[in-house]
Amino acid sequence: MEQLSPAYFSAIATQTGNIAAFLGGFAATYLATLLTLTKPSRIASITIGCAAIAAICFIISVAAATTLVAMLHPEAPAHIADNGVLLPRVLMALPFALGMCALLGSIGASGWLRSRRTGWTTSIAAGIGLVAILPLIVG
Repeated sequence: MEQLSPAYFSAIATQTGNIAAFLGGFAATYLATLLTLTKPSRIASITIGCAAIAAICFIISVAAATTLVAMLHPEAPAHIADNGVLLPRVLMALPFALGMCALLGSIGASGWLRSRRTGWTTSIAAGIGLVAILPLIVG
């Protein structure tokens, strides 16, 4: 991985943590709504499973981003600053990307709970969203 300046990397971690916290809260609320309103079915299980994966991934990403910000702070204690950033960096980035994909998958599948037409609409919208964000989160 390319070596980034601590200030730049801290800014990225802060922004990623903020976005992950927002999306994690959304995914958890969405999951709770699905659990209370959805009748048991295969598509409901897929939708609920994707929402749960998204919520958990965003929680992991927030925790890793917070750890990175603490480690990269200029006044961090030596025992915190000396820890390697590779693991928190990976635990911030990979779950964030997986959470985005899972949340889009859940949104795409959710329309099928209502009707075939709504299912196609949500699936196409989620597919477009996935095509739009993949180059951003992979690059």
